[in-house]
Amino acid sequence: MAIISNDIAQAVSLLQEGEVVAIPTETVYGLAANALNAVAVAKVFEVKNRPTFNPLIVHVASIADVETYSGTFPDQAKRLAKKFWPGPLTLILPKRNLIPDLVTAGLDTVGLRCPDHELTRELLSQLGFPLAAPSANPFGYVSPTTAQHVQDQLGDKINFILDGGPCSVGLESTIVGFDDGATIHRLGGVAVEEIESVVGKVKLNLHSSSNPVAPGQLSSHYAPKKKMIIGNLQELLARHYGSSVGILSFKTVYHGENSFVLSPSGSLTEAAQNIFSMLRELDERPVDLILSEFVPEEGLGRAINDRLRRAAK
Repeated sequence: MAIISNDIAQAVSLLQEGEVVAIPTETVYGLAANALNAVAVAKVFEVKNRPTFNPLIVHVASIADVETYSGTFPDQAKRLAKKFWPGPLTLILPKRNLIPDLVTAGLDTVGLRCPDHELTRELLSQLGFPLAAPSANPFGYVSPTTAQHVQDQLGDKINFILDGGPCSVGLESTIVGFDDGATIHRLGGVAVEEIESVVGKVKLNLHSSSNPVAPGQLSSHYAPKKKMIIGNLQELLARHYGSSVGILSFKTVYHGENSFVLSPSGSLTEAAQNIFSMLRELDERPVDLILSEFVPEEGLGRAINDRLRRAAK
C-alpha cells in the first residue's frame, strides 16, 4: 500500500525521479507526474487505465507560469486567471512545444490551472516543473476527495499519497477555452454566473465526445459501479419498493442507514463537497441500486447535476 503523509520533501523527491504521486487540491485529489516528462506522464495513464485520447490538466504554481507553457494569453483568459486563480478554474490555451503531446492528447492546446491548496502550491514552488494531474482514481470512477479514497483505489499501484485533508470544493475545476470567445467545456467549481461576471456571456460546449478537447467530456464518467437512477425520489421509491436501494437526496432526509443527504440546509456548496464521497459510500453499501435526484439548476448546482447525469449513464 502507498505511504500517506504530508511530507512535501518526499513528494518532491519522487516526482523529480519521474514517479507518480497523489496530491491534494481544493477540487479533488490528483494523480500527478512531471508534465514535461512524457515517460512519467505515461505512468499516469497506466495507473488510471485512462485512454490516451483524453487530455490532462497541467497544474502550475502561479499565473506567472502561463507564458512559460503557453504562447498566448488572451485578455479574457488573463482576466479570469486574475479573478479565480488560485482556484477551481482551468484555462485551455495554445501550448508551447515543451509540453509533450501525450499530455494534450495530440492537441495544440493545453489546460492550465493554479490549484488553491497550500500544500500543493508549496510542492509546485519547490519542483521547478508543472504537474500533469487528472483525478486520482481508476478511469471513469468516482473522484477521490480524501487521501484514504486514493488509498482504497490506487494504493497498490503508487508509492506515495500527499495528505492534505478533505478537499474543500469537492468538484473538479470548471474548464474554459477561448477559440471564438469564452467557451465552457466542463462545469465545475466556478459557476457559470461567476465566469460571466468577468467576461460576459459564454458559450457551453459540454457535449460528450470520444475525442474530447478537455477532460471530463466523456458521457460516462464519475460513475459508481452500481446502477444509478435519477428522478423524483418519491416516485422512484414507489417504483422500486421492495428492492435493496440506496438513496442520495439533496436536502430531504429519508430514513434508513443507506440514505444520504447532500446538504440538509440546502447549500449547493456543501452538496458539492459531499457528492463524490457519498456516491463512493453508497457504492460500498449492500444495495443493488442507487436512487437520486437533481439539485437546483443554478450556480454550482449545474456542475453537481452534470456529475449526477454522467454517474447514471
